[in-house]
Amino acid sequence: MPGADAEYAGGPADAQGGGALGVPYGVGHQLLATSFLDLSELEYHADYRWDVDLLHIPGLLQTEDCARALFSRRVPELLESEVELRVRHRMQRRVIFEGAQPVPYQALIHEAALRIKVGGRAAMRAQLARVLEFSDAEHITVRVIPFDLDSFADTGSAMVYVGGAVPKLDTVVRDAPHGAVLIDSEAQLSVFRTHFRRVEGVALDPERSRDLIHRLAKEL
Repeated sequence: MPGADAEYAGGPADAQGGGALGVPYGVGHQLLATSFLDLSELEYHADYRWDVDLLHIPGLLQTEDCARALFSRRVPELLESEVELRVRHRMQRRVIFEGAQPVPYQALIHEAALRIKVGGRAAMRAQLARVLEFSDAEHITVRVIPFDLDSFADTGSAMVYVGGAVPKLDTVVRDAPHGAVLIDSEAQLSVFRTHFRRVEGVALDPERSRDLIHRLAKEL
């Protein structure tokens, strides 16, 4: 695509539009909130995605049972049909891991998120097994932030970071009481990249992370 704007085409921020154009999700996705569709489109067109999660397993790694348990606890309460639509959409978003060019993905997960029994003991055992299964993929990196760190002060660093070829067109997605907030100012993106690198710097390496997850699964 020649021209002055060629470097900007297809960047994450450029993909926002609320319609998830070109994203292959099934019938009913148009009933979802715009924030769900924005995130779907951003990650589908991304060059890479980073997650930092302190209290929950990242959505892309969740089992149906754990996703259902989380959506069922929303306030105001969702109808069963609304819960199932959100669960189905969350599972379909894994399309970014498939195909000849899957999106590289790195998840930094606090040990707390691995210990909280979302959906019950059996559901969480299956959830940890699913995380281990995903971590076997070449394009997926899972690293754990352990409880036994001497110091960890980045408790406000939870984020989804969706990146592309042009860093100033990246987007950060953060949860807020009224829904997801999308951040794409250059100054704020720089701040969140710094946060991510700090957390990355104290997380266990992938092999030790897998060992810890195995141990936690055996304790359930």
